[in-house]
Formats: sequence, C-alpha cells, structure tokens
Amino acid sequence: MLRRLAIVSAVTAVLASPAVQATERTGALPKQALAAGTLPAATDVRVGGDDKQTRFVVDLTQKIDVAAFALANPYRVVVDLPQIAFNLPPKAGEQSRGLVKAFRYGLIMQGGSRIVLDTKGPVRVDKAFVLEATAGQPARLVLDLSATDRDSFMRAVSLESHTTRTPNVKRSEVVPPPSGDTRPLIVLDPGHGGIDNGTKAASGELEKDLVLQFAQRLRGKLEASGKYQVAMTRSDDTFIPLAERVRFGRSHGAALFISIHADAIPKSEGQAEGATVYTLSENASDAEAARLAEAENKADVIAGVDLTAEPGDVANILVDLAQRETKAYSAQFARTLVGELKTTARLHKNPLKAAGFKVLTAPDVPSVLVELGYMSTKDDLKLLTSAAWQAKTAAALAQAVDSYFAPRLARGAAGAN
Repeated sequence: MLRRLAIVSAVTAVLASPAVQATERTGALPKQALAAGTLPAATDVRVGGDDKQTRFVVDLTQKIDVAAFALANPYRVVVDLPQIAFNLPPKAGEQSRGLVKAFRYGLIMQGGSRIVLDTKGPVRVDKAFVLEATAGQPARLVLDLSATDRDSFMRAVSLESHTTRTPNVKRSEVVPPPSGDTRPLIVLDPGHGGIDNGTKAASGELEKDLVLQFAQRLRGKLEASGKYQVAMTRSDDTFIPLAERVRFGRSHGAALFISIHADAIPKSEGQAEGATVYTLSENASDAEAARLAEAENKADVIAGVDLTAEPGDVANILVDLAQRETKAYSAQFARTLVGELKTTARLHKNPLKAAGFKVLTAPDVPSVLVELGYMSTKDDLKLLTSAAWQAKTAAALAQAVDSYFAPRLARGAAGAN
C-alpha cells in the first residue's frame, strides 16, 4: 500500500507540473454584464461567399463583445462570446457554404458561450465585430474569413497571443469530505455538454441531455442509500474538457468514476443495440471499441479546445505503474456492473470491452465508461427516453456500486469496532 501511495504521489507531482498540464488557447473572453438576468440571444444566422472569401453573420438581440481566432488540426475558427441564448433554426450549422463546412455553438463555461466553425482549409480571420442595432435591423455579429496557405496560417497562429485557461467547472458541485466522513466518493460524469452535443438521434434527442438526466437519477439512488458521497462533473448544460473531468475526480479523492454516454453508429455500418461497459486499455478490444474511443476523445476538438501539452515519457511510465492496481479494480467493477445490468437492461452482444478513452486515464481512480445504448437504434432510443427504464437501470447501477463496495465497507466497519 505504501508503495502504491508513493507511486501515486510521484504521478501527482509530475502531472501537476506546468509542462504536462493540458491547456486551452482562446481569445480573451469578453466581460459582459447581463442586464436584469436576461441573456442576449442569437436569433438567426447566415453564411455567404465562396472558397476565397466568406462572411458569417449572426443576428443578436443586443450588442456584445466577441473574440475570434483560428486553430489547426483540424482547421477551425473559434468565436468566444459572453453567455447567450441560441434561438437558431433546428438544423443551423449543418449546411456547407463557402469556406465553412459546418458550425456548432453552445455553452463553454458558466458566463461564456462559443461558436466553432469547421473550415475547408486554412483561413485568415479578417474581421470579427458586432454592429449596433439600427434602422430596424438587429445587432449583428460579423465574421469575415479569407482563404490562405498553411505556412501563412501557421505563422499567424504562432504569433497570436491568447490567454491560457481551462473552462470553469462549478466547484460548488463538490465539497471536500468533512473531517471524519469515510464514505466513498462516487463521481458521475455525464458525457458531452454545452457546445458538445454528443450523438443526435434522428428524431432530435441529444446525447448530452439524456445522459445528464440519467446521471441525476443515479445520483439520487446513490445518495438515498446514505452510504456514499456523490458528485457530478457537470450538473447542467456546460462543456467540461476531458482532462478537467479526470482532474475533477482525482482532486476530490474519488473512490470510483463512472462516465455515462449513449452510442450511435452510421446506417452504413448496420445496427447495434444494448448497453456496454468499457474500461481503459491502449489496445481496443475490437474495431467498434476503437471507433467509439476515437470519437469520444475528440470532445475537446469539437469544442475548439487546443491541447498543447501532453504528459511526457516519464509521466507515462509513472502512470502505467500506478494504473496496474487501478485497472484491476476498474475491471472488477465493470464485471460487477455487467452482471447487474443483465437483469434490467438490454446488453450489447459483447457487453464488456476496453479502449483508450481519455476520460478513464486517472492513474489512481477506478474508472469505467458506460454506453447505455444506441441512439441510432429505434428500440434502444425508446428505452433511453423512458423515465421508467432510466429509473430501473439507475437502480441496477446503484446495486453494482453496493456490490463493489460491500467488502470494503465491511472491512472498514470491522476496523472501527
């Protein structure tokens, strides 16, 4: 045990160093007061132009401040704004026009929103400004883009000076355990959020909403038992970077980390159904696991986050040592969870899998990722959106947590006597 603590301490020291912290390069987030608690709103959007010059215009209910910058790999333009309401048409952002392939929008942190435009190649941000409402016209955000070559693009990006920060997590969501409280802390991680919608069903349901709903039900079940402290990486429609989700669990001493998602596959790949439980592995258990991990690991790119630092070789070695024991506990809980889900939920034909999910990389916190079902499958989606099914499945997860911790809690009770 002392050896494990020493390894974990070493890992913590290395990962806390500036050289290995994942960072986000953004334009300075505007400081915008919200009048009388009413958010400014985006009400319409237009894209015009060709493959040389493109103008992106958003109608607003009031003038706001904006900051725009470009990123590579993949090429995209990020527009940071104060928190606004997006009252745009349902399919806004899905059409390609000019230099813009598609765009997405949403909350990036409390008090801040973001628009991310995927571009067809390297672009230069010529202008980014907001016009006052005038002559019957609404206030308008105007973004002018021009095509450029990669060398010029990379030089411009390297010269730009952006503040470095990580989007805020609502720290009030977790209170450090009070002195003497030995109950295990369970961290629930509803996937996606804010600007990152996750999977979208053909009928319009969003993964980020369904998994948050389910996590809240599960939280209620666990808290009702009185056996655990429970925290959530997000409790509203906020984007949380992958690295921050991992840090969230580690910094609060989580005893178990459960990331909650819902999968989807393209029609061209056929149909799949049922729940799957994933643990961490460098080598994916099959092609489907590899595909899913790759898709989930793109969350930060989807939100326009530029991760400029990754752990070096030394950190990786230390992490590997610490994770050996953690992986064993993760696998134990995963098997327990699959056993409980058999009685209440439909399972995938191969319900226990492994892949390289970034959100499961805490070296000292047993972690699993649960795919509740496939939003691309009609029968699964019907279950996922059912309050009765959610309650029943949340109860199965809570029972799995009980079964996993029962021996540990018994040992703790025996030691206290």
